[in-house]
Amino acid sequence: MLKKFATTTALAAALAVGAFAFGPSAKADDITIAVAGPMTGDLAAFGEQLRRGSEMAVKDINAKGGVLGKQLKLEIGDDQCDPKQAVQVANDLVKKGAVFVAGHFCSGSSIPASDVYAEEGIVQITPASTNPDFTEAPAKKGVTTIFRTCGRDDAQGKFAGPWLAKTYTGKNVAILDDKSAYGQGLANETQKNMESSGHKTALRETYTQKEKDFSALISKMKEAKIDAVYIGGYHNDVGLMVRQAREQGFKADFISADALNTQEFWSISGPAGEGLRYSDGASAVNLASAKDAVAEFRAANYEPEGYTLNSYAAVQAWAAAATKAGTTDGEKVAAALRSGPIPTVIGELSWDEKGDLTKVNYAWYVYHNGKAAQEPTM
Repeated sequence: MLKKFATTTALAAALAVGAFAFGPSAKADDITIAVAGPMTGDLAAFGEQLRRGSEMAVKDINAKGGVLGKQLKLEIGDDQCDPKQAVQVANDLVKKGAVFVAGHFCSGSSIPASDVYAEEGIVQITPASTNPDFTEAPAKKGVTTIFRTCGRDDAQGKFAGPWLAKTYTGKNVAILDDKSAYGQGLANETQKNMESSGHKTALRETYTQKEKDFSALISKMKEAKIDAVYIGGYHNDVGLMVRQAREQGFKADFISADALNTQEFWSISGPAGEGLRYSDGASAVNLASAKDAVAEFRAANYEPEGYTLNSYAAVQAWAAAATKAGTTDGEKVAAALRSGPIPTVIGELSWDEKGDLTKVNYAWYVYHNGKAAQEPTM
């Protein structure tokens, strides 16, 4: 698995420096759009999801004639989930003439990059950034060009918090986060909703991203007799923490969220990841709207996990809105996005004035024998 991951990362790195046009030919008057995220680094598995989804969407759209009679050219930006690098990527994409960006992945990157795109009137649709501030802060400034094809931390917290309170009544629950915009925001929202449902948090702790030794934290949780651990963080850290916890005889249940939606989690956790559950939007893989796209991905030996279809949908929605508006002007495309439901691979999407989806259905996923399966939704 590590060898496979290294190969994937190297491939992503090579692709991150280029631009791609799919269709009969690439011309000087092609429409430039972009996808941005961690194409290299510890979270490259998610960058690959964003890239794969965007590339396939561009390929399919171009095969049907493109947008406004022109072919789409896709630029790829690698921010490694670093806020400063994300701003550099955003400025670079502006210079390359991108009129739309699918990205970024980490909330900590999407938020600072959004200032650049907003100033230039570029539509930005993140397939993955869930921190409420991504849309809340720009909306207060009157920015209308920022959207997402995923849910928000406060909505996910309302899903996970009451579940924790009900499931672990009379037991000790710890809430952890990695101090990131994503992890901390998600943990805070989940804790708030768990406590408003009547369950007090037994232990609240933070940890540092890319930590290699969680022994002290695990010992603290063992001493506090923790029965369940909710973590706001990314798959690489959670995978290592779970593995070390089991090695140290800590048997508490582990629960997390959407950043665990990659098979790379299991490559890190190994069998220690058995039974871990995470919340995420209900999978679109089996929807009729996604049937053709999923078949294309699988024919290319790629399983469209995680945010792959969200990324496809972001490009698809922008293209539909640009066609409806008859222009790539950001303000007009944004108005078209809000004007009514837009059919995508993940279903019909509608956005509110802030750029948030009006409806997101959440579900639990549980790892078993190396794969995460969605539990039936009620």
